[in-house]
Amino acid sequence: MPLTPQKIEYGFEKLYQPFQSFISNQITLSVLLIFCVILALVVANSPYADHYEAFKAIPIGLSWGEAKFEMSLQLWVNEAFMTYFFFLLGLEVKRELLVGEIRTLQRLAPIAFAALGGILFPASIYYALNLSSGYGHGWGIPVATDTALAVGILALLGKGIPSAAFVFLTALAIIDDLGAILVIALFYSDDISLPYLAVAAAMTLVLTAMNLAGIRRPSAYLLAGIVLWVALHGSGLHSTLAGIIVAAAVPARGKRDPKWLVEKGRKLLFRFERLHRQNKEINQILEDQEQHEVVEYLQKAAEKTSTPLRRWEKVLETPVALFILPLFALTNAGVAIDTESLTSVWLHPLGAGVIFGLVIGKAVGIPLFCWLTMQLKLGVLPDGLSLRHVVGIGMLGGVGFTMSIFISSLGFSEDPDALLVAKTAVLLASFLAGTLGYLWLKQQPATNGSEC
Repeated sequence: MPLTPQKIEYGFEKLYQPFQSFISNQITLSVLLIFCVILALVVANSPYADHYEAFKAIPIGLSWGEAKFEMSLQLWVNEAFMTYFFFLLGLEVKRELLVGEIRTLQRLAPIAFAALGGILFPASIYYALNLSSGYGHGWGIPVATDTALAVGILALLGKGIPSAAFVFLTALAIIDDLGAILVIALFYSDDISLPYLAVAAAMTLVLTAMNLAGIRRPSAYLLAGIVLWVALHGSGLHSTLAGIIVAAAVPARGKRDPKWLVEKGRKLLFRFERLHRQNKEINQILEDQEQHEVVEYLQKAAEKTSTPLRRWEKVLETPVALFILPLFALTNAGVAIDTESLTSVWLHPLGAGVIFGLVIGKAVGIPLFCWLTMQLKLGVLPDGLSLRHVVGIGMLGGVGFTMSIFISSLGFSEDPDALLVAKTAVLLASFLAGTLGYLWLKQQPATNGSEC
């Protein structure tokens, strides 16, 4: 039989679909992130360590005459690329608040209070160990949870864990990260510049007006976001907050309702069928301009009914997971580690605060506050989830890699030795928390209801 383009395309699709499913799998994304962490550690502890540091310090920027805007590669990753991560995170938070598991008070309360416990306990443990150390301002490091890694570890358990655990952990991590974002905004920003802050406030109003006016063009939000990013960068607030502000302004409603799409789609499909019957001899849509126009109208109708929030979230998921987070790991996880440093980090108040805050603070604070919420009849756990599962989820909450290293870089950017201790402690604590959480949940049977 002759080999036609259609057959070649079909054969390629059969090969491509498993690969597409593989790269969209949460386990794959987590393994990629872990691989980048290990690669950065190996290079940073090899003869190529100097080249690694030089690579991170490569200056990149723009210049206009005598004016120049320049940052190192690492800063571009941390302040520009990570803005897209925060934008995606903001879209997820907004969606969860509007239509997700945390939209009702009964479901939100246990998760929200668990997240609060997962912030207060780690911060308190860290601060208690650093009262007189001079590193007290690093208390924000153990408050966050790395959603990608924590959910990836949970996915490794397969069908042995109730699906409600993924919902609980994801919502918990989102609220946790929202708390971490507030920590960054309030406690890890430089001296405030009022003129730049005024521009940032003005752009926030512009974004709000765009939302109310129903503007849905990605280019409009991208342009406004760039101006906001520059203003925040100059204001003293951390520029990645631009991602959260833009995400809050992204429309969560369709331009048309589903009923309109049903009626419009029925008419367009009827028209397409009529054209197809009239031109049965035409094999490809390329040959029939009218059929092609009907398909385009149908695509536009579907886009008008869907929401920018869901579309843009879907578009960003893969590049953030496959490019931005791995690049962040490659440029931030490379720390020089030896036997002495692994031992001394436990004795250093900063290191001990981070490790005990993430490993113990999360494991105690999350289930304890969840239990108190249920005892006070303020909410219920999702179906199929027990408090034993929440204990394991609390342990996984100690996997603070991305946000914890990010806050470490903000808090100790002027102290390389302290930053090295903080990063080492984050890596060690995340490994311990992930291992303990996995082993605990591995022993827990799935249940059909919540229990106290």
